[in-house]
Amino acid sequence: MSKKHSARPDGLAYSTNKDFFNDFPAEEDATTLPPAQQKLRVKLDTKQRAGKVVTLVDGFAGSADDLEALGKKLKTKCGTGGSAKDGLILIQGDYKEKVVGWLRDWGYSQTK
Repeated sequence: MSKKHSARPDGLAYSTNKDFFNDFPAEEDATTLPPAQQKLRVKLDTKQRAGKVVTLVDGFAGSADDLEALGKKLKTKCGTGGSAKDGLILIQGDYKEKVVGWLRDWGYSQTK
């Protein structure tokens, strides 16, 4: 989404100020916790997916780039599609046991 149309945290919608979009401080990127400190939860879900099963990995604390990298690694290992956004990795299909095993092998010890 472009900067012009992004929502502002202060709720301001319109201004005649020519520096309208430059007067609010930018958000800082979140630092990614080491794998041993991540508390990831793996679960199956079928809600709002026409009965299709997906594997959800929730609880990732870190930058969006690191989330995308972990999601891509898991999707590659499973050989399936999915997405990674908003701290949630979605993998198409029932891969719960495999995903938990791979995450523990990669150092995510607090995975359930």
